[in-house]
Amino acid sequence: MDNAEMGQRRATVVGAGPNGLSAAIVLAQAGLAVDVYEAESIPGGACRTLELTLPGFLHDFGSAVHPMAAGSPFFQSLPLEEYGLEWIHSPAVLAHPLPDGTAVMLERGWPEQAAELGSEGAAWERLFRPPAAQWHALRAAILQPFTPFSAPLWKHPLLMARFGIPALMPATLLARTVFKGERARALFAGLAAHSFLSLDAPLSASFGLVLGVVGHAVGWPIPRGGAQSITRALIAQLEALGGRVHLGQRVERLSDLPAAQATLCDLTPRQLLAVAGERLDPAYRNSLTRYRYGPGAFKVDYVLSAPIPWRAEACLRAATVHVGGTLEEVARSEDAMARGRVAETPFLLVAQPSLFDRTRVPQAEAAQHIAWVYCHVPNGCKLDMVPAIEAQLERFAPGFRDCVVARSVSTPARLEQMDANLVGGDVSGGAMDAAQFLLRPTRRFYRTSASDIFLCSSSTPPGGGVHGMCGHNAGRAALRYLHQNGLPAS
Repeated sequence: MDNAEMGQRRATVVGAGPNGLSAAIVLAQAGLAVDVYEAESIPGGACRTLELTLPGFLHDFGSAVHPMAAGSPFFQSLPLEEYGLEWIHSPAVLAHPLPDGTAVMLERGWPEQAAELGSEGAAWERLFRPPAAQWHALRAAILQPFTPFSAPLWKHPLLMARFGIPALMPATLLARTVFKGERARALFAGLAAHSFLSLDAPLSASFGLVLGVVGHAVGWPIPRGGAQSITRALIAQLEALGGRVHLGQRVERLSDLPAAQATLCDLTPRQLLAVAGERLDPAYRNSLTRYRYGPGAFKVDYVLSAPIPWRAEACLRAATVHVGGTLEEVARSEDAMARGRVAETPFLLVAQPSLFDRTRVPQAEAAQHIAWVYCHVPNGCKLDMVPAIEAQLERFAPGFRDCVVARSVSTPARLEQMDANLVGGDVSGGAMDAAQFLLRPTRRFYRTSASDIFLCSSSTPPGGGVHGMCGHNAGRAALRYLHQNGLPAS
C-alpha cells in the first residue's frame, strides 16, 4: 500500500486531553490522517493552564506537578522539548510538614534521603532503591493492562515480585511494617494518599510505591509556563505529522463526525454512552452503566502577596507539599472520604510553582505568588471546604490567610462543568479499587463492542495521571484492528 492510499485512511479522536492527543499521535505516526475534536475552546482537558483568579496569573486547572509525564515512555519518545516543553525541578522532590514544626522531605538522591530520614533511611532505601534502579523495566509493566500474558511481568519476575507483593498491601500496613519512625511513615502516607483510596484499603500502597520510585528515578517536575505547555507540545507534534485539532466542537453523536476507519474517544464511560450508545451492544452498554466513579476533588487556586509562610522553612525547597500531619491523621482524612464524609482536618495537596517558575506571575506583580491546593471529598460533594482547607494551611503556615490576595474555588460540580470527564469532581477517571484497577472499564480495556470504536481515556489502563499511556495503548490497539483490515501498523 503506497503513501497516497494510506493517506485515505482516516481516524477521528474525540477529546484533546493528553490521552486523546497521544492516541492521535500514535495514529498519525502510522500514516493516518487524524482529526481531533475538542469541546472546549482551550485544549488539554485537565492539562490546561488558565487565568482563574486575576489577569496574568497562570493557574493549572488540573494537574500541576508531573512526575508521570516526565517518566512516561511515550512522552520521552517524542521531541516535546523541541516544541517548547521545559521541565523545572525544585531542589527537593516534595515536602511533608509535621505537627512539631519540622518537615520531612523526599529528596532525589539517596545520600540526601538517608540524611533526611536518619535511622529510617536504610529501610526507605531498601524499599525504593531496587525498583527505582529498574524504573524503565518497571514502567513497562505498570503502564499497561495487568494480564497474565503481559510480557514485562514475566521478563523481570524478581522485580515484579519485589514490587508487586508490597504494592498489594494497604498503605497503613506497609508503612507500619517497614518503618518504625513517624517521619518516614508520614512521608509514605502522603504519597499513598494520591490513590483516592482509604489507606487501609488493599492496593493503596501501590500508589505510594510508584510515586516514591518515580520521585527518586525521575523527579516531580513542573513544566515552565504551566501544564498547557505539555498540551501545546503534543499538539505541535501532532500537527507536524499532519494531524489537526478542531476546538470548540462538542461531539453529540459519533454519527455526526466525518467518516473514519477508527474512532478513539478520550471520554469516560458516561460520555461514551452518550455519544455512541446506539453503536454499542446491550451487554457492553450495561457494563458501562455499572462503571463506578471515584471520590472528587475540591480545589482552590490562590494569588498570594508572598510565599506561603510555612513553619518549616524547608517546605520552600519543594514545588509540592503534602499537608496532613502524621500517618494516622492522613489515614483518618482519607478514611472519611472513602466513607462518604469529609474530614475536619483534610489531607491537602499543595503546589507552589511560582517559587521556581516566575512566568506564572505578571512582571508587574513580582512580589506575588500563586498556590494550587486541593483535598479529597466524596463524589459530587456540595460542602464548602474552603474554611477547612485554610484552617489546615494556617496550622502548618501561620499567617497564610493574611497573604491571600485572591482565590478561585473549584467545587466538584465546577470541575465537571469545565471538563465533562471529571464526573462529580473525579480526576482519576473512575474508582481505583481492585476491580476497576485491574479491569478498566471492562475486560475489553480499550476496545468496545463496536470494532471501530476505541476508548482512550484515563478510564482505561493504566488510569489517571498525565502520562499519555492510555492514549498510546489505545492507539496501538486501533492500529492492530486496522492492520487486520488492510493497513500495516508501524
